[in-house]
Amino acid sequence: MVTAMRTSRTSAMTQQIPQRSEAGMGSVRRLHSKNGTAWAEAGSGAPLVLIHGVGMRLEAWAPQMAALCASHRVIAVDMPGHGESRALPESSGLEAFVDWLSVFLDDLRLEHVSLAGHSMGALIAGGAAASFGKKIARVALLNGVYRRDATASAAVIARAREISKGTIDFEGPLLRWFGQECRDSEAYHLTRNWLSSVDPKAYTTAYTAFATGDTTFADRWPQVCCPALFLTGADDPNSTPAMAEAMAEAAPAGYAVLIDGHRHMVNLTAPDDVNRILSDWLTLEEVNR
Repeated sequence: MVTAMRTSRTSAMTQQIPQRSEAGMGSVRRLHSKNGTAWAEAGSGAPLVLIHGVGMRLEAWAPQMAALCASHRVIAVDMPGHGESRALPESSGLEAFVDWLSVFLDDLRLEHVSLAGHSMGALIAGGAAASFGKKIARVALLNGVYRRDATASAAVIARAREISKGTIDFEGPLLRWFGQECRDSEAYHLTRNWLSSVDPKAYTTAYTAFATGDTTFADRWPQVCCPALFLTGADDPNSTPAMAEAMAEAAPAGYAVLIDGHRHMVNLTAPDDVNRILSDWLTLEEVNR
């Protein structure tokens, strides 16, 4: 099933997004697991774990934490080497990031969670849904990639190689993620600050895993029986609607939702719509497995 939503860019930003400043970037109080993962949480109830994308930090989920904590214990994590989380060894692949998540869930004694990831976080969430069995109650992939074509694959691998050489282009990704018309938005500037503050070595490791991980668990979706949401911006040129629809078709309980007029950072540019979609997803009954 594919659902398209129409939303306006003019109403994209909300007061739930933190103010742009160095102080604002560090305003969320973090806890630290015994194995070095930093996280923040809000609310109570059934746990919902959120994983951000490459170069970001857990503050990217601020609108979702503010809204969804009314019904759930919302736990946003800093991905390895991002924010305040300990980095993985250099050259770690996607499987290592999935293993990291398993350790984190064990550290917090979380035995049954809803799991959502954005971009690279979506790849990790998909790997977890394929590997963790009944521990994952439901999974949501926001702007997830799936089986890039040869041209897209070559382009992202080339970018990973440039990053490994110390050449980090911030404006190129931001324009792909937001579009030219959003360059003056608060979300654009927040995202640029987060991206420019990430540790270069950790960024290289994560981006390389992202560039090469789109097929790692791709064959496993037919075995993922929990409710699976695949959400992306209708104008996202990299995490495309076709990818979301293909994953939804492959997953037994999968469905795709597209947000018209938005690109890659839908959690920030269309927070009200994303919060509503995730709220509906969180009410879906689990499938007996």
